[in-house]
Amino acid sequence: MKLDTIIRGGRVVTAEETFRADVGIRGERIVALASGLARQAPPHTHVVDARGCWVIPGAIDAHVHLDLGTGRFRTSDDFVSGTRAAACGGVTTVIDFAHAERDESLQQGLDAWHAKAAGRACVDYAFHMAITNWDRQHREIRRVFEQGIPTFKQYMVYAERGLRSDDAAIFAALETLRDLGGRLLVHAESQDVLNLLIHRHHTRASMKRYGASLHARSRPHFVEAAAVERVIRWARATGGPAYVVHLSTAEGVDLVAAAQADGVDVLAETCPHFLVLDDSVFASPDGHLYATCPQVKKPADQRRLWRGLRDGTLCAVATDTCTFSRKQKDTWRGDWTRIPMGMPGVETLVPLVYTVGVRRRRLSIHQLVEKCCTGPARAMGLYPRKGTLRVGSDADLVIIHPARTRTVDWRRLESRCDWNPYQGWKLAGFARDTFCRGRRIVKNYQFIGEVGYGRFIPRTLER
Repeated sequence: MKLDTIIRGGRVVTAEETFRADVGIRGERIVALASGLARQAPPHTHVVDARGCWVIPGAIDAHVHLDLGTGRFRTSDDFVSGTRAAACGGVTTVIDFAHAERDESLQQGLDAWHAKAAGRACVDYAFHMAITNWDRQHREIRRVFEQGIPTFKQYMVYAERGLRSDDAAIFAALETLRDLGGRLLVHAESQDVLNLLIHRHHTRASMKRYGASLHARSRPHFVEAAAVERVIRWARATGGPAYVVHLSTAEGVDLVAAAQADGVDVLAETCPHFLVLDDSVFASPDGHLYATCPQVKKPADQRRLWRGLRDGTLCAVATDTCTFSRKQKDTWRGDWTRIPMGMPGVETLVPLVYTVGVRRRRLSIHQLVEKCCTGPARAMGLYPRKGTLRVGSDADLVIIHPARTRTVDWRRLESRCDWNPYQGWKLAGFARDTFCRGRRIVKNYQFIGEVGYGRFIPRTLER
């Protein structure tokens, strides 16, 4: 068999099993999984030694924001730096959110995001389509769907930015996507109660006393839980498939688990920062750097989120990567409502889940693959092309040394962000080598890929 590359002697990991084998690659695909391929290889075949290492599928980060403008700011990472960071973290596919302004068509928004990514991405990419004005944009959903984008997003918050969808729009979107074979992603927080609490805490005295901790005080758990409950109710009523992004609370996991047990088609993801950080970070002098929406919660929420990953309630870990520099974050000047919300994450996704999850026995190595690779591939219409190691799949794979650690230092990462929430942490699980569609793009922990190699991947959901 003619092979271009052989990954020799590693422990191949899928969501179901681990086995020792060589991985044979021809062109962009895996064409063989067997012992002894390297012994039979002709001289021209490139052989990569993976003995003593895990060989896992390339991870899929189903929730990133690259080259995103928020009015006052633009994210530090665009599709060049963000996907270089992805590659070094073992992520070979990212899914970003194309946005149209309220007075634009969905196609205008989608075209703008294609222009941002084409010829610049270093790994493969896809898009979700955000709906910001249901009355104007709903007639275009089928057209966007037919361009390989079966997942759409609505926000229950951000009315001030023109992004909020009310319950009627969410209800109608679930009906529409049910009929098309798509899925609705929802940012679930209750805007009206949230606004009330923000207004109540937004006083000079409170801000002086509590500082960045007001970000957590103004977003109690029920702000998320009440919204998740409404999403589930509309999914149940319509039969429409829902997906709750960045779930952060124990109450939210409980609601999703109960709905799934009752036959409601609802999936949910969580994020690494919810799994490894808690709201004590806001009390530090740099607490404002950690502001995200929703925000990190309590240790009890962490425990429930890990359990939700183990028991299958949560189908994916995604990062919600949205990088703002220290200078941008510092513009808050004591007013937490002015902090640009978001943190870097794509480069440390797999290392965090591996170190805090697998090495501390919260997850098995199979569950890491399920939650970072196979689960998001299935949920987002990429499986089995991506998210697994099998003959015929894209040759997206990552070689990980099981014990070698690297100390997180933003100066040595590919992200352009000039700080990192895990600065100084020793993490195992960084990509020693990364292959995307058969091409080696990380070698010995260094990016060696090509800007523009990444390709847009159209998707179709299975029902």
